[in-house]
Amino acid sequence: MYKFRIIHPNAITRLRLQPVMHGMAGILFMFNTMGAYRVENPNLFLVIFFLLMGLASMVFPFMLRRLKNIPSANGFMRIMQVVILLGSALYFLGHLQPTIAILQIFAGLTLAYAAYAEYKIFQPAYVELSNTNIVLPTLFAKRTIGWNELKNVILRNDVFTIDFKNNKLLQLDVADEIGIVEQEEINAFCSSRLTK
Repeated sequence: MYKFRIIHPNAITRLRLQPVMHGMAGILFMFNTMGAYRVENPNLFLVIFFLLMGLASMVFPFMLRRLKNIPSANGFMRIMQVVILLGSALYFLGHLQPTIAILQIFAGLTLAYAAYAEYKIFQPAYVELSNTNIVLPTLFAKRTIGWNELKNVILRNDVFTIDFKNNKLLQLDVADEIGIVEQEEINAFCSSRLTK
């Protein structure tokens, strides 16, 4: 049985969308600022709070590269956004604006999903090769692929390639440094499992 660390599938795409999601949350907080200001008796503290949170959410992606612990800072910002959006739903519901409150709940749950996905991406992901199958990480669970579903499996140049019998191809970037000898052992193991 072999086990090695990979870069999580779809990590690059999700990390590229990270600044966009923070920007969208910032724009949503700006709309909350306008909505909180337009009520009959506006709460100026809340208006300023939404304004500052919107600005912080839009500026955060530009400051992210300067931080040492990016996953923790990103997770903290996402949790703040989610909690404030869900709390603002109560505020708008209390001011008889149920449509906006439902929108806040939907946006809060969407950002909570994004926070969970980003958390999982920053966690180490491992491929496990056993005598019966290959186990790959996914966002919510692990995906098990039987050797009988595969045409070819190879590890070369820090890329783990899985060729399925239905002509699908999956390539995963390997994060561990695997020596040539161990790489040949893994390829020999995979070839032996495919011939059985």
